Amino acid sequence: MIKCTYLLGLLLNNNNEGSFRHKFRIFTAIFSSKYTTMKSYFLPLFVTIALFFSSCQDCEQQTSRKDDQLAIENLLEQYVIANERQDFDLIQDIWAPNSDIILYGTDSEDQLMGWINIKSAVKNQFSQISETYISVSDQFIKLNCSGNTAWFAERLTYNFIYKGEARVYNGLRFTGVVEKIEGKWMLVQAHLSLPANVGVGK
Repeated sequence: MIKCTYLLGLLLNNNNEGSFRHKFRIFTAIFSSKYTTMKSYFLPLFVTIALFFSSCQDCEQQTSRKDDQLAIENLLEQYVIANERQDFDLIQDIWAPNSDIILYGTDSEDQLMGWINIKSAVKNQFSQISETYISVSDQFIKLNCSGNTAWFAERLTYNFIYKGEARVYNGLRFTGVVEKIEGKWMLVQAHLSLPANVGVGK
């Protein structure tokens, strides 16, 4: 029992570089020992620990890929350019052409499901505004462990002309989800909202 307990302590406390392989050797040593009672007792714990370290290692490998990060940054930049130039073909190339994609706009009625509805809303917006200029700040992008999905958040300053009058949305919050489909990052969910100045307690 002392041997098993000692090895378990090494398994939990070893944080050195390359420790995953070392942990596996310790794991093997425990189960090759003659203490069958301790094997049965610690089996569920050992399996959980092994899976945990394996998943963490995979996650670190996947999320460290700079090419995916840069590809998503470029996708979001292209989305800004497409809106500024009212380039509908580029918009269409960015959104996944699926029936289950979602866009929530700043208006309470802007709850659009599927590319057909989003396409109609984009065309309608382009017909009503002009001279759009968008600046981006506070961009955040996070990839999942498998490297096929990511979520983002950023702030936009949205300048445009509407019915001959200059308008601006400051601090427009743009969040969403992108998915890697057949090797290409595409937008599958987006949400635009305006900050509200609420006087709490007044």
